[in-house]
Amino acid sequence: MLEWKPAVGSEIKKIRPVVVISQDTMNRNLDTVVVCPLTKKFHDKCRSRIQIKCSGQSAEIAVEQIRTISKKRLKQKVDKLSSEKSLQLRQLITDMYGE
Repeated sequence: MLEWKPAVGSEIKKIRPVVVISQDTMNRNLDTVVVCPLTKKFHDKCRSRIQIKCSGQSAEIAVEQIRTISKKRLKQKVDKLSSEKSLQLRQLITDMYGE
C-alpha cells in the first residue's frame, strides 16, 4: 500500500511540468505514463539531474523523482525536449536504473 498525498520528506510537491519518459507504445496502450518532474530548485552537484529550458525558463529534470502516474493527471503540453536532451536523459536513466 502507498499513499501519494501529501508529499512526504524530499518528494516533489505542487503542480509542475513533467517529462514523459515512457515509450509511445506503452503510452498508447496503458492508462498511465512514466514521468520525471521538472524543478527550478537547482542542485548543480546532483548527478541525477539534467538542466534544460522549458518554455524559455531554466529548469532541471529530477530523474531521481521518476514515477508512474495516471494520464488523467496530465493537463496540457507546454514544451518539447530537444533530441540532444532526450538522448542525455535516456543515458542518465540507463546509468541510474539499468537497461
